Amino acid sequence: MGQETQYSPSGDTWAEGGGKPLWVVVAPDDLADAARRHGVSDQALRLLEHHVPGTARSLGERPLRGHVDRSADDELILSAPTLSYVEATRDVHTGSLTCIVCKDVVISAELGESGILAAAAEKLASGVPMPDDGVREVLAAIMLTLVRTAGDVEASLGDAVAATEGEVFTTGRVVNDPLQRIYDLKREIAEARRALAPIGSVVPMLAAESEGPRGRKRDDHPWLRQAQTMVDRLDRHLDAHDQLLDAMLSVHLSQVSVRQNEDMRKISAWAAIAAAPTLIAGVYGMNFRHMPELDWTYGYPLVMGAMVAVCGLLYVQFRRSGWL
Repeated sequence: MGQETQYSPSGDTWAEGGGKPLWVVVAPDDLADAARRHGVSDQALRLLEHHVPGTARSLGERPLRGHVDRSADDELILSAPTLSYVEATRDVHTGSLTCIVCKDVVISAELGESGILAAAAEKLASGVPMPDDGVREVLAAIMLTLVRTAGDVEASLGDAVAATEGEVFTTGRVVNDPLQRIYDLKREIAEARRALAPIGSVVPMLAAESEGPRGRKRDDHPWLRQAQTMVDRLDRHLDAHDQLLDAMLSVHLSQVSVRQNEDMRKISAWAAIAAAPTLIAGVYGMNFRHMPELDWTYGYPLVMGAMVAVCGLLYVQFRRSGWL
């Protein structure tokens, strides 16, 4: 039997210990065993097998999907991806979260670095008002914490994009090529959006489950609409960050092209300046017999002066035209 942590209401807060309703936190690989111990139906256990991101063994075998199922005994089985951000490496890491919500017990497991369940437990223990009660209070705390954590990841990515923007649009020549950073950020944003999309699909699924089996209606849960609004806003923000990176990429490539043109103009200008004395020296290096300038006393200094004058004139003209 794996280790599990149990929480139950204590006044206006939730604290560790048994009671009713009960919230149980276990390791991902122990989720099915914990569900059996706490009386989850066989149908719910069979449905749990389709929530493959909930186990450590299968997390790397299939892409993460958000999914909600309901058994005939009115048990909800929910799975969704989680997001976390590593500031030092600017990497987005994904994990998984699985919950089984029964009448008097919630069994949950998390895989990854997001710490959703720990943060939700801290929120419930602090007495922060939750927009629901009973086991749905736990579900609300978990889902709102999941969305809030995704918001923190989006904000961190936004800061990274802003820092990269400052580097791309700097007035001086960029020392470190930001091209790799731009592509890295686009990859991390794409990963965040891939994880956020299943989260966004889970919320309306939960809202649809407000109608119980055989048409029994539950109370409305406005916090689900709030969560859906937050997810939609986060997706728009991530899309805006991605579009800004596309603009930065275009600007950076344009800057590279402009700098290459400037370099080519400088090379061409210096080549033209060097060509003038080369031409003059080539003429007088032909050693024809009848070249009267070769017999002049001041022929050599005159030719050297002409070379300097032509080079100086070309240099001034190129400076005026912006080529040098």
